[in-house]
Amino acid sequence: MAFFTAPDGARLAYDDQGQGPVVLCLAGLTRERHDFDDALPALAGARVIRMDYRGRGESDWTGAATYTVAQEGADALALLDHLGLARAAVLGTSRGGLIGLHLAKAAPHRLSGLCLVDIGPEIPTAGLDRILLYVGRNPAPKTLDEMAARMPAAMTGFKGVPVARWRAEVARFYRETPTGLQITYDPALREGFLAEYAPPHRADWTTWQATQGLPVALIRGAGSDLLTPATVAQMQAIRPDLILAEVPDRGHVPFLDEPEAVTALKTWLEALS
Repeated sequence: MAFFTAPDGARLAYDDQGQGPVVLCLAGLTRERHDFDDALPALAGARVIRMDYRGRGESDWTGAATYTVAQEGADALALLDHLGLARAAVLGTSRGGLIGLHLAKAAPHRLSGLCLVDIGPEIPTAGLDRILLYVGRNPAPKTLDEMAARMPAAMTGFKGVPVARWRAEVARFYRETPTGLQITYDPALREGFLAEYAPPHRADWTTWQATQGLPVALIRGAGSDLLTPATVAQMQAIRPDLILAEVPDRGHVPFLDEPEAVTALKTWLEALS
């Protein structure tokens, strides 16, 4: 792990490993760089850069007003500048995909490709409502074991995931304390999310249209509540060359070690090369 300093003085964490096409991994709303640990085997042969957004992981907490797609996109470009990289392909999960779409429109010359994981230009209200139930709040379970035991019922789009796998997942998101589980990111992220996605959410298809000329891929969980089949169909109509994978028995978001996800990632990497 290393750090760089954003233009406003925030100290942000990142990992940089491997050689080959540059892939910048951008995680989900409350997640951090280790969310891509399971994808690393599929990304062999690439230079993989993973960053912690401000307020998450090992990066500085900088307040609700700074937790926006535009600011996090600017931070991603600042990291590329810090590393002396003119361009990178973005692998974006959920929030990270929205940042990738933003950059495709705002800074197209900095992107060499885009792979979206379970996100698109249009987000159903039901999915946003579900996020509001938990973002910025400590969960009711008191231990990681208790939280893991609840996950199969809570994550309705997922099937056949062992409790041991859920235990490893929740250990990334929460820490045990004498008073119960606590989130590992800045609780003020809730305010930022509410300000940015106050209903109604307005789709921006111009961001997807801005990807013309870039290798693009889309990995969807078959049980996703944030990416509908109708949105996927419209994305594919705009980009018929889209590398598309649907992962069965997964909701929002796939782990990225499933065979369908691995194949899509490898095909996308070949397109980048």
